[in-house]
Amino acid sequence: MNWTKCSLTTTEIASDLVVDMLLGMGIDGVETVDKIPLTEADKKRMFIDILPELPEDDGLAELRFYIEPEKDVEELRMEILKNAEELKDFVDCGSLELKTESVRDEDWQDNWKQFFKTFRVDDNIVIHPSWTEDNISNENDLIIEIDPGTAFGTGSHETTRLCISNIRKYIKEGSTVLDLGTGSGILSIISKKLGASRVVGSDIDEIAVKVAYENAAKNGLEGMIEFLKADVLNPSEECPMPKEGYDLVVANILADVIIPLSGVVSKYMAKDGVFISSGIINIKAEEVKDALLKNGFEIVNEVWMNDWVSYAAVKK
Repeated sequence: MNWTKCSLTTTEIASDLVVDMLLGMGIDGVETVDKIPLTEADKKRMFIDILPELPEDDGLAELRFYIEPEKDVEELRMEILKNAEELKDFVDCGSLELKTESVRDEDWQDNWKQFFKTFRVDDNIVIHPSWTEDNISNENDLIIEIDPGTAFGTGSHETTRLCISNIRKYIKEGSTVLDLGTGSGILSIISKKLGASRVVGSDIDEIAVKVAYENAAKNGLEGMIEFLKADVLNPSEECPMPKEGYDLVVANILADVIIPLSGVVSKYMAKDGVFISSGIINIKAEEVKDALLKNGFEIVNEVWMNDWVSYAAVKK
């Protein structure tokens, strides 16, 4: 199905009022894009390690929304201008220039696939997207078929490669593995393929849990890995975390999540278990290391790739 993407230019000061006006016209899902600098409170709420670099604030805002293709754009333009006349008595609404372009559902969902090709993670692990026919594997390779869908995790990023490197180093035949923030399930699937006896993956996103189950089935592991919607930092009765100790606990997330996680993760670990963390950018590496040490961990392995690091740690 085709949709019409609309971009309406207004001012930052009027953006909330104009959004309310659009909602009153029956337009749903309005996105506001502006250049207002982030406050310190904003930065602390953002679970990202590298803050976005915004251009200089020019006082303008862009409101983005979608309409069905049969809706007349010129009629919409005139309706916006007419309804905005009342607002102009109170606030500067800017140009209210309306730009449109046609997009397809498939453009949103599938365009990214052209950039995801079969690739080799290490000496004998090959990640193969489910929709491609390209093949670079050898006879003795471990082939992992992945379709991340809307869940994070293709294996191509340095953080995932580093995590896999540490998993290979510490996993043993029959190990139990807990994969926190499983995303597409790629680390859980690899752990099971490498000989883990039991693997549990958890994610706060129920879509990720669904995708992870689908990927496990693609790899012949249906019913052999358990995926849970759960939050180890905020467990609840509806989403309880498993109680037993695991030989390996893996978290390929973000530094700002791993830091508080280091204070609670040991209760999910076996006595001699290993905590493998990744997703750590270089500017956050010391903070994560300090958090691990303060929470009674000893770092036994540290591996880098470009600007990213993964730690393997054991409880003292």
